[in-house]
Amino acid sequence: MAKYTKDDIRRLVEEENVKYIRLQFTDILGTIKNVEIPVSQLEKALDNKMMFDGSSIEGFVRIEESDMYLFPDINTFVIFPWTSEKGRVARFICDIYNPDGTPFNGDPRNNLKRMLKEMEDLGFSDFNVGPEPEFFLFKLDSAGEPTLELNDKGGYFDLAPTDLGENCRRDIVLELEEMGFEIEASHHEVAPGQHEIDFKYASAIRACDDIQTFKLVVKTIARKHGLHATFMPKPLFGVNGSGMHCNLSLFADGKNSFYDESGDLELSETARHFIAGIIKHASAFTAVTNPTVNSYKRLVPGYEAPCYVAWSARNRSPLIRIPASRGISTRVEVRSVDPAANPYLAMSVLLAAGLDGVKNKLSAPKPIDRNIYVMSKEEREEAGIEDLPATLAGALEKLKADEVIVNALGEHLFEHFVEAKEIEWDMFRTQVHPWEREQYMTMY
Repeated sequence: MAKYTKDDIRRLVEEENVKYIRLQFTDILGTIKNVEIPVSQLEKALDNKMMFDGSSIEGFVRIEESDMYLFPDINTFVIFPWTSEKGRVARFICDIYNPDGTPFNGDPRNNLKRMLKEMEDLGFSDFNVGPEPEFFLFKLDSAGEPTLELNDKGGYFDLAPTDLGENCRRDIVLELEEMGFEIEASHHEVAPGQHEIDFKYASAIRACDDIQTFKLVVKTIARKHGLHATFMPKPLFGVNGSGMHCNLSLFADGKNSFYDESGDLELSETARHFIAGIIKHASAFTAVTNPTVNSYKRLVPGYEAPCYVAWSARNRSPLIRIPASRGISTRVEVRSVDPAANPYLAMSVLLAAGLDGVKNKLSAPKPIDRNIYVMSKEEREEAGIEDLPATLAGALEKLKADEVIVNALGEHLFEHFVEAKEIEWDMFRTQVHPWEREQYMTMY
């Protein structure tokens, strides 16, 4: 991440003919919000004096306490490459503050900073995150609305002409690189119309900022190609859903705390404790890492998504995989997370789960090195393998019962998140779906 001063920002704005500034932040559901200001208001923004109505934002505050302040993180300054050179648009990612100058505890980004402070108190300096978000590309209709028609019939690692999304994906990569991303890979995923672009790991706040920026760029450039990009976890029945595998590692004094050359699998005790914490709290954090009704249509056997709580260094059916790289690249890959998750909340609960294992020196179970999908229920129970929650409602009950994960969200975020998700579940539960009519209309 670039390190800017206020003078750097003023110079760049003038040199690049920036006319508008977007002050972006993320609400409790993970949706990007922004207040756009003309460049004439830049000084006011740099002095942290920009206000907005927090009562209009999902999960923020009540109407009688609506005034909130946007504090731009000046190191997140970037100019959107696709905007007109006649008057370009730039953005800052902001933290939300109360009128008394204290961090707003309903701000997901501030909440992650709180959890990182707890990590630092344990002697670690960095929590690095390498996300792998997947998405689908659908064609637009004549009115510019998304259809269910995919723009290709490609499969894993296919090339054009089978992968007709290649040009769109390449343009997304070019825009991201111009914005400072280091792209490591770009390829077609398993399902038709499904794609993945991997960018380099970063410290947790930067990684979450990058995820939100990535989503914005993907949707913007797809639209320019006449396509709709969606990060919905399971838009189509019968094919793989979209995940966002998260590669996690803790560092202390510049060294990877998960690596131990002499340890079994070259994993440190810290890594094993961290894995144990993730396993202990997996069912509880799933409501946050898989936050929609639709998320649980992905977490089913047969489509490469993990639905069993276990770990392995070799096979891809468990919740946790340990990629082969060692040394500074040693990491724990949590494979259940999907791209509908609010990244700041997701990283807060994953970090809290892992740190609980480290603090209490929890013991990781034995790795499961066989395909869990072909194991019977009895075999899974004998091996101590639990199932992830099967519905959003079940996940919310697990969340409410887990003090560590509740504390990782804090009282404000926990209460508003659960309230919003219980409403979502009840709306789904009481709706009559096409499948029901197809099955029962003529039968009864």
